[in-house]
Amino acid sequence: MLRLIAYRIAQFPLILAVVYLLTFILVWVAPGDPLSRTDRRLDPKVELVLRQKFRADHWSSFLRHYPLNLLQGDFGPSFEYSEWTVNDILKSALPVSITLGLFALVVATLVGTAIGTLAAVRQGGAIDWLSLSISLIGVSLPSFVVATVLLVAFSVELRWLPVGGWGRPTDIILPGLALSLMPMAYIARLTRVAMIDVLSSDYVRTARAKGLSRRQVVWKHCLRNAFLPVLSYLGPAAAATLTGAFVVEKVFSVPGLGQHFVNSVLNRDPTLVLGTVMVYSVFLLTFNLLVDIGYAFLDPRIEVGKAAGA
Repeated sequence: MLRLIAYRIAQFPLILAVVYLLTFILVWVAPGDPLSRTDRRLDPKVELVLRQKFRADHWSSFLRHYPLNLLQGDFGPSFEYSEWTVNDILKSALPVSITLGLFALVVATLVGTAIGTLAAVRQGGAIDWLSLSISLIGVSLPSFVVATVLLVAFSVELRWLPVGGWGRPTDIILPGLALSLMPMAYIARLTRVAMIDVLSSDYVRTARAKGLSRRQVVWKHCLRNAFLPVLSYLGPAAAATLTGAFVVEKVFSVPGLGQHFVNSVLNRDPTLVLGTVMVYSVFLLTFNLLVDIGYAFLDPRIEVGKAAGA
């Protein structure tokens, strides 16, 4: 287990360096920046001073200077929001995005696993058809369409939940459901297929022959093995949930990091783009490491080397 953790952590710097370099190239190649926008043309001398301040006078200067700040935990000043640094934006917005993302993942995992398990136990029944419907809808509709439908249905028409904002317990429900639908669909199908395979195993028949009830066999013994494919999917699911939050936060006016990322792209704010991308990359790498560790705990037969290559 310690070898697995050390192996994955040793990969972090290389992966983050590649992510930084690719993001830097895309940011620098994109035309325009906040200092040369046509809607607020600056005096050439003022623009030159600002470019030197931000180390944006040449790509090589920015490329050499910015990584040194990153190593010290300083993401630099924001080009667009001159009164804020990128660190200030991250401190205020990141907890909101983490709370929303974790809520969506927990809902997707719990509901998707339960529906998938019941669908496998009762194949061809109403719950099986329900799981198929959820899967089709979740996979087919992008998160911003689901968010818009939920917003119109529960906020505009029924007026059960607030239209947007953040701070009240009810504010997380609609954006959380919009984010959780797609991973919930995949988890439900993965659980159903894995559970059907596990239910036909010899040890299940042995457990039933020893007098264990069907409920005990399914929820205590089968679900642990059937959950392994779901656990493998949670890494990509975290990526999909976090990137999907960019648009969902915009729809529901949630003051998370997603809104700032969208605005940073629109405003050509390179430091804010790089800061948000690097922070999300660290979270995704950490989450994938936790998935590998959980995989080894659920199934001790898996060797460390195999888990690391999963």
